[in-house]
Amino acid sequence: MIKITSLAVSFLLVIAIFYTHNFKDMIVNPQNDNITSTATFAGGCFWCTEAIFEQLKGVKSVISGYSGGNIKNPAYREVVTGRTGHAEAIQISYDPKVISYTELLDVFFSTHNPTTLNRQGYDVGTQYRSVIFYHNNTQKEEAKKMIRDLTKAEVYDAKIVTEVNPFKAFYKAEDYHQDYYDNNKTQPYCENVINPKLRKFLEKYTSKIKEE
Repeated sequence: MIKITSLAVSFLLVIAIFYTHNFKDMIVNPQNDNITSTATFAGGCFWCTEAIFEQLKGVKSVISGYSGGNIKNPAYREVVTGRTGHAEAIQISYDPKVISYTELLDVFFSTHNPTTLNRQGYDVGTQYRSVIFYHNNTQKEEAKKMIRDLTKAEVYDAKIVTEVNPFKAFYKAEDYHQDYYDNNKTQPYCENVINPKLRKFLEKYTSKIKEE
């Protein structure tokens, strides 16, 4: 009897560990069986990345914020100095039945330059570095595999410098940063920087774009 009980406890511990490492980014609604997963990326100015990822089918929400730093609840004025260690990041909630994490990674690498250290175009500083913050071991392995495959295929002329780091915390940016592109389309940064990126993205991923 004791042996059986010990085996049962061991089995439950294994299940608990597996769940913690592989499914902790999923939220399940028991009423409608909806599953929402989370992805966190940093790929330059979050005004750009937010505008791109919120176009994708299966993406439920995109929040601009800060991740990867060494203080809690940073303000934008602190992050832009580069001294807090945070990167401008986006937190994506998505339906894995509609769009996979690998597909999100593909968009991530296709819509920014992962070979420039602490820089995207004219945006320079550690806050603009390229980072994948993984929420579980599956995301970690998929991210590393994507980098290996892109490197092997020689997609880029230079070495990929994207960091693959464990997710620790995400702090939502100030309200005026949320949906920045949608609310400021006539601003010079939106017209000169975001619009060209968005056009290329829409042309490449036509079948994955949400219907109007």
